[in-house]
Amino acid sequence: MSTTPSPATEVDQEAETTSPARNYIDAVLEQSFRHLFGPTATPEQPRKHGVVSIANLTAALSGYLTPEEIKEVKAAFHFSDEAHLGQYRQSGEPYITHPVAVAEICAGWKLDAQSIQAALLHDVMEDQGVTKAELAERFGAKVAELVDGLSKLDKMEFRNREEAQAENFRKMLLAMARDVRVILVKLADRLHNMRTLGAVPPEKRRRVARETIDIYAPIAHRLGLNNTYRELQDLSFANFNPNRYATLEKAVKSARGNRREVVSKILEAVQRAIAEAKLDAEVTGREKTIFSIYKKMRDKQLSFSQVLDVYGFRVVVESALECYTCIGALHALYKPVPGKFKDYIAIPKVNGYQSLHTTLVGPFGAPIEFQVRTRKMHEIAEAGVAAHWLYKNGGADLNDVQKRAHQWLKSLLDIQSEAGDSSEFLEHVKIDLFPDAVYVFTPKSKIMALPRGATALDFAYSIHSDLGNQCVAVKINNELLPLRTELKSGDIVEVITAPYSKPNPAWLGFVRTGKARSAIRHYLKTMRLTESVQLGERLVDQALKGYGYQLSEVTPEVWEKLVLWTGNKNRQEIYADIGLGRRVAAVMAKRIEVLMSGQDADDPEHHHAPRDPNAPHAPPVVITGTEGMSVQLSACCRPIPGDDIMGYIGIGLGMAIHTTDCRVAQRIHRRDPGRWIDVAWAPQPGRLFDVAVKVLVKNTKGVFARVAADITSADANIVHIAMDDDLAQESNLLRFVIQVSDRVHLANVMRRVRTNPDVMRISRERPSDDGHHRHDGGMRIDRERADY
Repeated sequence: MSTTPSPATEVDQEAETTSPARNYIDAVLEQSFRHLFGPTATPEQPRKHGVVSIANLTAALSGYLTPEEIKEVKAAFHFSDEAHLGQYRQSGEPYITHPVAVAEICAGWKLDAQSIQAALLHDVMEDQGVTKAELAERFGAKVAELVDGLSKLDKMEFRNREEAQAENFRKMLLAMARDVRVILVKLADRLHNMRTLGAVPPEKRRRVARETIDIYAPIAHRLGLNNTYRELQDLSFANFNPNRYATLEKAVKSARGNRREVVSKILEAVQRAIAEAKLDAEVTGREKTIFSIYKKMRDKQLSFSQVLDVYGFRVVVESALECYTCIGALHALYKPVPGKFKDYIAIPKVNGYQSLHTTLVGPFGAPIEFQVRTRKMHEIAEAGVAAHWLYKNGGADLNDVQKRAHQWLKSLLDIQSEAGDSSEFLEHVKIDLFPDAVYVFTPKSKIMALPRGATALDFAYSIHSDLGNQCVAVKINNELLPLRTELKSGDIVEVITAPYSKPNPAWLGFVRTGKARSAIRHYLKTMRLTESVQLGERLVDQALKGYGYQLSEVTPEVWEKLVLWTGNKNRQEIYADIGLGRRVAAVMAKRIEVLMSGQDADDPEHHHAPRDPNAPHAPPVVITGTEGMSVQLSACCRPIPGDDIMGYIGIGLGMAIHTTDCRVAQRIHRRDPGRWIDVAWAPQPGRLFDVAVKVLVKNTKGVFARVAADITSADANIVHIAMDDDLAQESNLLRFVIQVSDRVHLANVMRRVRTNPDVMRISRERPSDDGHHRHDGGMRIDRERADY
């Protein structure tokens, strides 16, 4: 069997080998390395409990709970023990061993008495039919609320983003937002289940492992529970792909023996350097997890022997100042690798993690990573949000970690409120669960953490949805750049807004964060409905004028009858359907005319098709170009004021405006003549319009810049430039998309360009007659100005 595993897809993470999930070495090697790596156990051989008495749990609780609280925990234990009497796990153990083990994990995090009680009781509602009211009466409302939240979570099953999975995940996050202890107890429950997964059938084992690594491990990481995160990753990998795990485990065990001398030599040198710096520090060895090694081999296409940084060291000191002193001592001992120093003390990770990271070149040329942190930082790094309870009685201020957790939970609620459905919600949340982050600054030096790959527009939405919606430009490090620009750590970002600005559908093509995507989609849905109502009202008004009526003359009684006839909820819904092309305005106008004239609306002779609303006395719909998504200027012909135009009502798409000589429009008109209406430009449209021009120039030095200067000197904006290189060498064809106010402005631009002696010909580009057409009437959001 090859020692090189095939690729995996999850996230790389370095970790200590003190996880109870793995046992890499035999008794002799374990004894010799115990001072470096601590005791371990394998995923395939979970800890055996037997029948667990309450004494095992109370021993763990006695160090931080009061006698009265321990008494309450004992009551919960006896209640759970009685409720689960005669119930067994698939391993054959009494079921009570599971809730007790979950409570022990929570006790290791030093969670409060209510959390321990909830851990002991978390299955009694789901499995034994105990009611929430009964729990509230015996253990209080808070404990009952926690158990109720956990019971709902136990109904969850994740199967490839199915709607049921997404809906239950939404419920879990709502429970988390109410009380973060719900997810802490749930993570403890999942951790114990993963440790004892060996008795579960293989198919279910793989499914549970997959949902764990997709959902629960990232949540643990996001809440700062790094030990739990790493163990869940390793346990998931071991159960999802046991053969690859075993192969790598064997390779790591062999490598540890081979590298014993190197590790010992480095340890001695580091301890000596720290002592010379007069630092009181604790140095421990650490190594990548099996899963982390597997991920690195996959990402960089390495064999195991090429993964040189399997081992590393962690130095724990007393103060933040000593952390920097220690880094100086280490850099004096071994040469640092350029670009590998990371200061997570000054700029903590998004989950509150703080430490100094540096990579040094060891005595045999292999890279070695060091992490330097204070004791308090170390405990927070391992316990995350659970450290709130760890220090609750000690008076230490860990509000930063707690605030970050609650800010994340609040952002999930924002996404939940704006998501169209549960599947969309789950899609956005999974994006925000990625652990990699970049750290950027506001102009007032506030640090903002965003997922790696986030854009300047994501930054705007991370501050506030309204800021993102009105964003027109950004300055990054005082340089004006497009909204799609990816941010790098250390960037200073300033958002420029305008009150008239609104989200562009093309933004969805480059934003990365769930918050930005959900906010944009929510706005577009809302605005599309509003604009469709407005367009529908105008179309009905136009059609009614063809029958000699004004829309204002239609009585409420007629509208009531019309609503009943259509099956819509109200007048606005009728307008929206017409604006989106789901109903025809002419048909609706005929129905109104019948009702207004007092004729029998049910008489079949009145159900014939109405006369053409585009008859000479039916006025055209006036277009300003600022109607929004309900009226789009087709990209095939790029109409501008002064062009003769016509409108196509696409089904569910609103209206597409074409020039009357557009070949695409002419083909669609021959195929579907009934969906076209007369339209006309407003006297003062009030915006600039994109138009395409092509310029044939002599191939002389600097001609490109001179033609561009001619265009801008005529007060036209250049949106896009392209150059054809397939002509003879003495000439070139330049293609521009420019912004003008109307045909007169375009004519002035072309006149100005023609004065250039290098210009041989300039003309407006027309749609190509390539034999293809769009089934949406040519409607397409013009993405070439997606950035501003």
